[in-house]
Amino acid sequence: MSIGEVLSQARRDSGLTVMHIAERTRIRETVIRGIEQDDFSLCGGNFYARGHIRSVAKVVGVDADPLIREYDETHGGAPGGTIAAATAFEPETPLRFKERRQTNWSAAMAAVLALVAVWGIVQLFSGDRAERATPVVAKDTVTATASPAAATPGPEAVAAVPVKKGHVLVQIRATAQAWVRVEPVDGDKLFMGTLAKGKTGSWTGKKVGITLGNAGGVVLTVNGKDLGVPGKDGQVVRLFFDGDKLGAS
Repeated sequence: MSIGEVLSQARRDSGLTVMHIAERTRIRETVIRGIEQDDFSLCGGNFYARGHIRSVAKVVGVDADPLIREYDETHGGAPGGTIAAATAFEPETPLRFKERRQTNWSAAMAAVLALVAVWGIVQLFSGDRAERATPVVAKDTVTATASPAAATPGPEAVAAVPVKKGHVLVQIRATAQAWVRVEPVDGDKLFMGTLAKGKTGSWTGKKVGITLGNAGGVVLTVNGKDLGVPGKDGQVVRLFFDGDKLGAS
C-alpha cells in the first residue's frame, strides 16, 4: 500500500473524518485529502510533507518512520550531511527579486500584528484568562503557533543548554527587530512572529527548519555552537538542521 492508502485506511479504521484530522493537526483538509491520494504538491516542499505525514500518522495511530522512508525513496531522499556554518547560511532556493522579498516580509509582519491586535481585543472582552497562546498567524499555517521565551538582552541571554541525543536546540537572539518562522519536527510547536531587538527565543526538535526575514538582525546558536549572523540586513534566509547530523552539547 502507498503512503496515502496507509494513512487513509488507518483514518477510516479509527472512525475519524478528514475534518477530525485537520482539527487535531491544524493541517488544511485539502492538504490531507491530497496526501491520502499520494499528492504532496500542496504540502509546500519535502520538509513540510515529511512533517505532515508524521503528524497525520501520529493521530491515526500509524508508525510514521516507514512512511517517511518510503517518501524519501520516492521523492529524492531525505536531506543529509552535517550543516556547516558556511553552507547553512545559503538559502534553500534562490530568491529572484529582492524588492518582492522585502514587500512580502512587510506584508507578513503587518498581518501578524493585525491578528495579534484582534486576539487581544477578543481576550479583553471574553475575560478568558485560561489560554495565553499566540493565535494562529495564517490560514495556511502547518500547526498552531507558540511564543518564544523572552530573555535578558545581550550575549549572556543565550546560555549553554543540554540537548537530547538526536535533537536540535536552536537559539535566536535578535540584535534588531526580525521576523522569524521556526518549524520543529517532533519537538516544540511552530512559531511565526517578530522578535524585538534584545529578545531571544529557543526551540528544540529532532529537525528544525528556520526562515529569517531579517537575517542580518539575529545571532544563531545551534546545539551550543555560536553560528553568528546568518546573513545581511533585510535578507531572507532559510535554514534546516537535522539532529541526527549534529552533535549534542
